[in-house]
Amino acid sequence: MKHTRLLFLMLGLTTSLLAEEAPSFRNDVLPILSKAGCNTGGCHGALAGKGGFRLSLFGYNPEADYLTLTKESRGRRVEMADPGSSLLLTKPTTALQHKGGKRLDVKSEDYQLLAAWIGAGCPAPKPDDARLTKLEILPQESQLKPGQTQPLSVKARYSNGTERDVTRWAKFTSADETVATVDNGGKVSVIGHGQGAITAWFSSQIVISRVISPYSNQIAPEIFTQAPRANYIDDLVLDQLSKLNLKPSPAADDATFVRRAFIDTIGRLPTPEETRTFVADTSPGKHERLADLLLARPEFIDYWTYKWSDMLLITGSKLRPEALSAYYQWIRDRVASDMPWDEVVRQLITAKGSSVENGATNFFAVHQDPETMAENVSQAFLSLSINCAKCHNHPLEKWTNDQYYAFANLFSRVRAKGWGGDSRSGDGVRTLYVEDRGDLLQPRTGKPQPPAPLDAPAIPSDDPRDRREVLAQWLTDPSNTYFTRAISNRVWANFMGTGIVESIDDLRVSNPASNEKLLTALAADLVKNRYHLKPLMRQILTSQTYRRSSDTLPENKDERRYYSHFYPRRLMAEVLSDAIGDVTSVRDSFTEISLNDGSTEKTAIYGADTRATQLRDSAVKSYFLKTFGRNAREITCECERSNQPSLVQVLHLSNGTTINDKLAEKVSRVSQILASDPAPSKIIHDAWLMCLSREPSEKERQQFESILTTAKPEEKRQIVEDLYWSLLTSREFLFQH
Repeated sequence: MKHTRLLFLMLGLTTSLLAEEAPSFRNDVLPILSKAGCNTGGCHGALAGKGGFRLSLFGYNPEADYLTLTKESRGRRVEMADPGSSLLLTKPTTALQHKGGKRLDVKSEDYQLLAAWIGAGCPAPKPDDARLTKLEILPQESQLKPGQTQPLSVKARYSNGTERDVTRWAKFTSADETVATVDNGGKVSVIGHGQGAITAWFSSQIVISRVISPYSNQIAPEIFTQAPRANYIDDLVLDQLSKLNLKPSPAADDATFVRRAFIDTIGRLPTPEETRTFVADTSPGKHERLADLLLARPEFIDYWTYKWSDMLLITGSKLRPEALSAYYQWIRDRVASDMPWDEVVRQLITAKGSSVENGATNFFAVHQDPETMAENVSQAFLSLSINCAKCHNHPLEKWTNDQYYAFANLFSRVRAKGWGGDSRSGDGVRTLYVEDRGDLLQPRTGKPQPPAPLDAPAIPSDDPRDRREVLAQWLTDPSNTYFTRAISNRVWANFMGTGIVESIDDLRVSNPASNEKLLTALAADLVKNRYHLKPLMRQILTSQTYRRSSDTLPENKDERRYYSHFYPRRLMAEVLSDAIGDVTSVRDSFTEISLNDGSTEKTAIYGADTRATQLRDSAVKSYFLKTFGRNAREITCECERSNQPSLVQVLHLSNGTTINDKLAEKVSRVSQILASDPAPSKIIHDAWLMCLSREPSEKERQQFESILTTAKPEEKRQIVEDLYWSLLTSREFLFQH
């Protein structure tokens, strides 16, 4: 011990470390290796390691790393009698050749700590080591201008009551490098405008410091204080716009708004009469009345059943026809009855019985092993991807490898019988039940990890209850903010075009909300209304924020996250298909299902009047839906759907059969129009209202009226078809705005 103390003094270490006698492998050595990048996936943390030397990724397995460093290769990596000659020090300092380059300076305190640990006899990690209990970053929020800098500091608190500055071992990243960047030492440099966030990672915990960089606009305070406000959403959005110097766009006109509200709430265009009625209404409260009307429409059930079917992966590639129909109907019944979201999830998580009598059991048919069940429950209902923690501690989140297997062990007793043979044969009956014994082994230890929800106490292994009931209780508890934030963010994104957290199924700590107070308020509102989703939707629909025009101002044209204006986006594939069908009076037919082997199978489930948003099965064959980014429902991820425009889509609309053939049909709207021989002005007004939900401008009316008035009888049909084609291929029709 005397020699150890002498070595510490010779190395010039602090008195706090001297009091600890020797550096801790868990709390001193591993953070140094992590900061230097030694245990990353691109270095020795790779699955196969590097140069015959393998560490656990980001130090998630201290015991294994200790053995690797001290025992493997006959202990060549550490020389306790001569710490300076240890490979652990000579390689990263490049005293000996190192393919990873220089990672450590001989004069650094990190070098001294490693040398002191080796000189102290390489003490091993112990079960009673102090554990990190809390990480703190300062300042938690700062307001800076482009060109300014701000140093950050990170403090760690441990289970033994000690606190230390760990800034030099923390790994810093910027969530938005267009706003601010950060160097390895935690110095923030602001380079743009907006709200940025800096994340600091240390020992599998993450903290965030927010950076506000106001835009350079000159905006009078009364723009914000006198702005119209309908509810708390407007208060919180305007507060943030004021901080960022972003001027809110004015309200959209009534014709634009009614189209927007119909599409976002029930997934279809308003009829010309519905548009005229709303625009002509000058009485107070008409926006609130429209919201109530739409939330009560039968099409609401179609649209939101389809949305939840995307998330819950209803597809014929994984389910047989009868089971698929039962699963779809189960969801539809709950949307129709406005069942609270927590009860929907509770019933789904704890489902048992026949796959055709209790459709909810098919959630576990889509996810058939404990690990997949755990991953998809987390992704669907918490918007958390825990997949990375299956092999190691999560590199971007706080979830550990042990937590992953504890969570997955909640599903280890779920069993099913039935469903033999080919995936499309048989009656689809599969019975789900729960055993009273059985555990999932943690591969790292070879032993079961005590079953536990994320961030919750473990359940005794001999507890006879269905473990999923404990999970469901924890999942839907009002104190579980992940649950309420996840569904609130999904609903918000449906109406506003972008989530407060984006992407909407990525609520990890290192992906912060663009307006944290707003997301917190939405989640609290959901709990207040006992998890009914319609009141939350009504708050959004009736807010002034939702009413804003998509036209930008010079003072807000550069922002895409703070809701100073409405964000245009291409219509969802199914909504677009239905809109074209409504306008042309000719619908797509859905007669075939694509099978896993690439073949197709005829189906008689869907009649000629079936809308795309009424389809139960994502395996229904449709070139249009595939081209326009339909969700294939293969994995629980919003990335499965694409609303991005493409050249293939443009060519399909311009030259393909979707629009041209429908307009040319004998039963099309063009045929119906010409049968009554209306005046040119009526043709034009009806076309604009039908396609764009607005009256034509005077210039638009005059141009087309002149063409129709002077047209020969044999030319009239082609002109009307061209008129509708031009509107149906316009950005104004194809985009929500």
